[in-house]
Amino acid sequence: MGAAPDLRELERLERAEAPELLAWALAEFGHSLAIATAFQAEGLVILDIASRLAPDVRVFTLDTGRLPEETYRMMETVRERYGIAVETVSPDTAEVEAMVRLHGPNLFHHEVPLRNLCCEVRKVRPLERKLRELGAWVTGLRREQHDSRSDVRKIELIDGKVKLSPLADWTGEQVREYIQKHDVPMHPLYAAGYRSIGCAPCTRPVKQGEDERAGRWWWEQDAAKECGIHFTPEGKAERKLDVLLSEVLEAQRR
Repeated sequence: MGAAPDLRELERLERAEAPELLAWALAEFGHSLAIATAFQAEGLVILDIASRLAPDVRVFTLDTGRLPEETYRMMETVRERYGIAVETVSPDTAEVEAMVRLHGPNLFHHEVPLRNLCCEVRKVRPLERKLRELGAWVTGLRREQHDSRSDVRKIELIDGKVKLSPLADWTGEQVREYIQKHDVPMHPLYAAGYRSIGCAPCTRPVKQGEDERAGRWWWEQDAAKECGIHFTPEGKAERKLDVLLSEVLEAQRR
């Protein structure tokens, strides 16, 4: 497992192009590096670039239990196209059962803290468990995607792990050009009008002129369009999410 880069190295890598940054990460971290993807366009571009550098690159996805069928089909597409067996990361069954028992299966529709709780149990906590076995991970974040991502860095240290966002400074047009040039496989839901793809109940196609994240949790007003993996809302020491999560963890021990 590679060591965390120093400040000067971070500054150099922040200016690196996506292939150079991925080549550095693959050489530095080897098998302790993995690409995290939900099979959206950016994640597939990163996978395509990385597979040309290291055909055995690790790729994982968070299988929340609420994914659309088309996302599972993409796992097979990646296997067929790149020869990569996608690692699936699932939530703790007991935690999901306790959460559903306390708040129902579609709790995310009731209020933002409950939606955050669902994301915490189904995505954030499983990701945290996965990261324990990794030294670095790669995401498809771009600054242009949403206001909440406008200051995304290409490389940063988070809790001792290196988080890479090689496409942070790419435009949507650059992503589309790469996909066309290299015939990168696309998630089927893009053809149905989706521009951001997550869990089936929480994602819809976007309308003409809407922000690409507008299809995520569209029933919410003035809430951050993030699930908690890349964005942590500031607040009191014990936010409502923390209280809700503690109740779920207590219930699953009963």
